[in-house]
Parts: sequence; structure tokens; C-alpha cells
Amino acid sequence: MTSAAGGGHKSIWMDLMRVPFTQGYLDAGGIRTRYLSAGSPDKPLLILIHGTGGHAEAYSRNLEAHAEHFWTFAIDLVGHGWSDKPAIDYEIPAYSAHVAAIVKALGRDKAHVSGESLGGWVAAHFALTYPQMTDRLVLNAAGGWTFNPAVMERVTRLTTEAVVDPNYERMRTRLEFLMHDKSKVNEDLIAVRQAIYRQPGYVDIIKRILCLQVPEIRRRNMFSDEQTRSIKAPTLILWTTHDPTATIAEGKRIADLIPGAKFVVMDDCGHWPQFEDAPTFNRIHIDFLLGRG
Repeated sequence: MTSAAGGGHKSIWMDLMRVPFTQGYLDAGGIRTRYLSAGSPDKPLLILIHGTGGHAEAYSRNLEAHAEHFWTFAIDLVGHGWSDKPAIDYEIPAYSAHVAAIVKALGRDKAHVSGESLGGWVAAHFALTYPQMTDRLVLNAAGGWTFNPAVMERVTRLTTEAVVDPNYERMRTRLEFLMHDKSKVNEDLIAVRQAIYRQPGYVDIIKRILCLQVPEIRRRNMFSDEQTRSIKAPTLILWTTHDPTATIAEGKRIADLIPGAKFVVMDDCGHWPQFEDAPTFNRIHIDFLLGRG
């Protein structure tokens, strides 16, 4: 595939080839959990959490930069990617408990936690539920505060169609939803997600995962203003100019509720700024996590 963003085939391997990294599995509270990791264990722990129906490759363009400063783990949440997929209710407390189990399985008492979309929702719940385990918190185009039936319907429809019939065009359409620059959807991303969605039983699992797009279930998992104000960890709210799920004003409102939160908007990006404009994201993200901005 030729990309308008520089030409030539764009691959996950090219994202990772300059950094020593591992793909592995760990036991997180009985959940066999897949991860991509880079960086040294003598550095602070950083957990990167993807969105609905996603996987660790959402952060393939961020591991190299972050490995210099952090023991970095991009994970597959329970029910996602190649991690275990138990027949449970995939609501936010279950995901948050999974992240806590990962931190413990890595032998740490505390971690920086950064999440995109659903991952941001999970990261915020983690910070509220396990404040003693939370160092710094990044909420990247995070869910948990917005209730937009049209967006919820679109996420449900595009994801369900891609899982039920994971052909090339459906998968590209689902991934293009995440990007402002549609050319950033490359062949590797499509192939990886096709492989994940073709796993036996995934049609049933995605129905469980999409429960957060059901109005009554979403509402009981959303954060109140009081809860939001009680987040104690130093927090970065990172939003974009072209997020298809929420407006800049909605992101700013979250930042205004969290004491001392920093609010940054990235230009010309959609729902995956860490992938669409990795250099800018990496600079902003690392500076915040290191306390430099």
C-alpha cells in the first residue's frame, strides 16, 4: 500500500524495528494477558491501554520513544486482542481490576497509566479505585463522560459488522473511523485486527464488549462530576481537533473538573493521535509523565 503520508509500505514492524521489544504473556489475576513491552525494569512502569475492540498495536509508534524513560507495556485488555476472553460482564470495574492485576503481576506497587478512548475510561477508573497505585494519569480522547447515542450506535454498528464479516473493506472502514487522515490506516493494522476478530467465539465476546454502548449500561459506568473532582493523580487530558466521538469542549470540561489537570489539543488528528501524529504525541506525553510540562 502506498501512503500519502510519505510513500511506501507502512508496517508495524517498521514502527518497532529500531527498539528492543518483547511480545509476551503474563498471568494477571488468572487472565492470560498479552503485551508488547520495551524499556528497562529499572525505570518507572508505564501501562498503555487501547480502546474498544483494540489491541496493543495501537501503541506501536510510541514504544521506541517511551522505552528511553519508562518500562513500557502496551497491553491487550481482557476480552481484547490475544488476551483471555472469559464470559464476563465487560464493564469498567472488570477492566480496571485487570489493569491492577497487571501492575501487581509485574511486581510493582505503582504505575503511570495512559489510556485512549475506552482505555482512558479504564485508566480514570483505575486512578479512582486504586489511587495508591497510580502515579501519573493520561486520558487520551477518553470515554467515561460522554453520552452521544449517534456515536454509540456508530461504534456498535461498525464494530459488529467488522467482527461478523471481517473482510478487508469492513475492517478498513472500522479503522478509518479512528483517523482524521484515512491514509494512516495501513495494511498491517487491517491484517492484525482481522486475525483478532476471526478468533473462534469472538462474535459472542464483542457483544459483551459493546455493552458500554447500551444506554442504561453506559450510564451506570459513567463518572459523576463528584467522582471526577476526586481524581488525585496528576492528570493530562489530551484531545484532538477531529475526534469523532466528542468535542474539544467536552474534553475541556473534564480537564476543568480534575484538580490541576493539564489540557492539550492536538491538531489534525482523530481518535488515535498516538498513531496519527506519533512525534507530537510522544513529546507531549513524555514531557508530562516526566513532570516537564
